[in-house]
Amino acid sequence: MLLSSRVLLGCAAPMGAAGVMLAAMATHLTGGGILSTAALFLLLHAAAITGLAAVVPHVQRGRTVLIGAAALIIAGTLLFSVDLAMRQLAGMKLFWGTAPFGGGAMIVGWLGVAVAALMPNR
Repeated sequence: MLLSSRVLLGCAAPMGAAGVMLAAMATHLTGGGILSTAALFLLLHAAAITGLAAVVPHVQRGRTVLIGAAALIIAGTLLFSVDLAMRQLAGMKLFWGTAPFGGGAMIVGWLGVAVAALMPNR
């Protein structure tokens, strides 16, 4: 397995675990709210990063773009989800603008995946 795939899986696994924990907390402690949204984003993007980790070895041209896009998705998801969780659980934001910046990073990351997919193999 490529190192880049291992790193992506190493990021996806704790994201998925955190998503499950936040989902449980949202259900049993807080009654849902924005904590459920944070859990959903972590779980969905953990699955997506796992899929990208599987694709990376099969990409010739555009591999660097794909890995960079995945990194943006990971960073954006973490910023977004941690900010929402802090709002729900601690009553405070992580930093000003963290959730919108994280959301923007996820959007740019997904567009980067599209760019990598459109790059020809030759």
